[in-house]
Order: sequence, then structure tokens, then C-alpha cells
Amino acid sequence: MKRAARLIISLFWIVLPPLTAARAETVADFYRGKTIELAIAGANHYSRHIPGNPTVIVKNMPGAAGLVVANYLYNVAKRDGTVIGMPTSNVPIEPRLKLLSPDGSNVKFDLGNFAWIGTPLQEPQVTWVWHTAPATSVDDLKTNTILMGATTASADNAILPMLVDELIGTKMKVLTGYQGQNEINLAAERGEVQGNNTGLSNLTVNKADWLHEGKVRILLQFGNERLAQLPDVPTAIELATSDADKAMLRFYGLKFTMARPLLIPPQVPAERTAALQAAFQATMQDPAYIEEARHIGLDTNWLGAKALAERVGDIATTPQTVVDHLHELLARGGVK
Repeated sequence: MKRAARLIISLFWIVLPPLTAARAETVADFYRGKTIELAIAGANHYSRHIPGNPTVIVKNMPGAAGLVVANYLYNVAKRDGTVIGMPTSNVPIEPRLKLLSPDGSNVKFDLGNFAWIGTPLQEPQVTWVWHTAPATSVDDLKTNTILMGATTASADNAILPMLVDELIGTKMKVLTGYQGQNEINLAAERGEVQGNNTGLSNLTVNKADWLHEGKVRILLQFGNERLAQLPDVPTAIELATSDADKAMLRFYGLKFTMARPLLIPPQVPAERTAALQAAFQATMQDPAYIEEARHIGLDTNWLGAKALAERVGDIATTPQTVVDHLHELLARGGVK
């Protein structure tokens, strides 16, 4: 497991500081001696901040790019505050986009009924190329055909270069079929591919030596604004020429603001929900967690429960014309 993923999972050995004396005692009594199940798609600082200091165990639930976890939380998991889920960032946009389940039959949940805990990370995808690739700028991507490694046609590492090809005229050619990020990295070192689209931490944490040694160049980022650590790298939104294209990229980019979304099933008692949300916030502000994250190169640009719920609301209120525009471009690029 990658170092960033290990740290994010480790933060879930948590429980929270008291909210009020009476309420904290009730919550602490409930959690004392309990085990919290963390269902993740594909946890040490956190437990210190939850009243009663329960044990946290990780239950890996891969499948359907996070839909398995979301469906489990909504339909099967206990609703007493002892189960927390971390699906993928695909899940919040799936009810609108229907990329993983075209007819919607595999979405067996209503996002509005979940309680959101937070996300420890906002992480835009970036386009990088190997140092021997004939590209040092986006203009070069428009002139030269660059081979980009990807997993499947429905993954971000395939969708994003395809969208950029369509919107701004780059010539990235996507080669799918790689099992995962490690295989794509090896393919770049062997010269099979010349670049990739990936979350920034896959470079800053897992391949920091590549950055330090100049083995890769980051040419494009997919957040709604430039990151402080990438001030000279343009966003795709900047380069899009029409308002419709910009709106579509903003909609798709909402998923990157909730890179590791944490949520709990509906109908968890309010005081326990509040305790888990406060515990998450306390963890994100914990000097030990911050030091560990920064030591390995992981950003600490977290969002709490309220901000995360607002992002989900933005997804729900995005005009259908924007979603339809994205569907049209995906279909044109061969993504069904």
C-alpha cells in the first residue's frame, strides 16, 4: 500500500475531545470498549480523539470504484456510529454522471441521507510527462503525440487526457490495460509510455525522487485553481475556451476536492455523528498527524463535514446541461 494511503488509513484510530461534559460522557460510554469498522475502497491518530477511545479496524471492500462501499453503508452497515466508510471520489458524482452504472441500477443510495465526516485531502489530478518526452509545455502537447499510460477507459488517467484532447487540442494518446500506478510508472521508466495523469501525491509522496531529479515534468493540473505548490502550471479550466467547457470541467473537478471522502450511514444518532465529525477535525489539527503528513510530502488541505456536504450540494445542483455536455464528450471519446 502506498505511503499516502497508509497515513490516511492510520488517522482512523481516533475518537474525539468532549463537546460538552454531559454529551461527551454519553458518547464516551457508548464507544468505550467498542470496535469501529472503517470500510474503505481499495486507522491511529483518529482513535485518540473519539470519546471512549474505541478500537478501529480496517475492512477493505474493493469493487465498482467505490460503489460497493457506498451501497454497504447505506443498506447493510449498522446505524449506530460504529461503521465509517471511505469510498472513492467517484461516488459523490456518480448519481449525476452515471459513469460506473449507466442505467443507475448499481447506485443503491441517496447521497443526501448520508452524514459526511470530512476528507483529509483535496487532490487535483496532474498531467506529467517523462523527461525524455518531446513536451515541456501544453503547447508541445498540441504539437507532439504523447503516449499516456492508463488503467481503464473509465478511469481518470484515461478520461482527463481525452477531455483535454477534445477541449484544447492536445494530442495525447492513451494506452489502457495497466494494472495500476506502479505498472504505469515502470512503463514510463522502460519507455513504453511517455506520461500519465494521476493524483499529485502519487508524485510528491511516492515518487519524490523523480521530482527532485527532474525525471518528470508536470504540465497541467485539473483543480479549479492553481495549487500554491504548482504556481506555474496551468489548469485545464484556464485553457478551455467556452463557458460550457469551463462549467463541465468545474463539475468534474468537484471530485478532486473530496479525494478521500468519509461518511457514515443514515440515521446514526446525532450526538455520535457530531462526535465523529469533531474527532476528524481534531485529528486534522493534531500536530502529530500534521508532522507525519508533511514528513512524507502529503498535503494537509482537509475539509470538514460542513464544507464536504457543501461540495456534495454543488454536485446535486449542477445544471443538467453541464452534465449532459460531459456525457457527450465522454461518449465521443469512447467512454460509455
